[in-house]
Amino acid sequence: MDLAPYVDYLRRELAVAAEAGGDEARALGERLVAPLEAAMRLALLEALSAAADEITRDLAPGSVDVRLRGRDPSFVVTSPPAASSGGAFPGAAAPASASASPDEGGTTRVALRVPDHLKPRIDEAANREGLSVNAWLVRAATAALDPSAGGRQREPVVGSRYTGWVR
Repeated sequence: MDLAPYVDYLRRELAVAAEAGGDEARALGERLVAPLEAAMRLALLEALSAAADEITRDLAPGSVDVRLRGRDPSFVVTSPPAASSGGAFPGAAAPASASASPDEGGTTRVALRVPDHLKPRIDEAANREGLSVNAWLVRAATAALDPSAGGRQREPVVGSRYTGWVR
């Protein structure tokens, strides 16, 4: 996703606002544009990250990750490997397991510390299943706590990407 059009829009709006203040305000606005570009990009990235977190809560155990390549973010959608629900696009999965109670829809952020030797193994296992590390750890915890729901083998979801708008 190219952030340049959004940053350019904000730059134009700042210039228009500065024009109303006269020559001195316009000169100040021009000097502020360059340093503010980094702050604008960061604010946009934080908004995208927050949106991905909200969407992930609705998709759980699926996930949406925001990844940076250079200066441009991209979204990676990991669908849960449950049976297809006949949703709007192929690979759309059924809601979380039927054993989950309706009030288990929220998520909680947890700081997890793992030994250095485990981290690469976790990364490898998540990659092998086509999942983010977070999604893989959630599934591992679910399987450990509810073996009847998490004990079955999962098909890897590799290279699945969806683009468009989410409501």
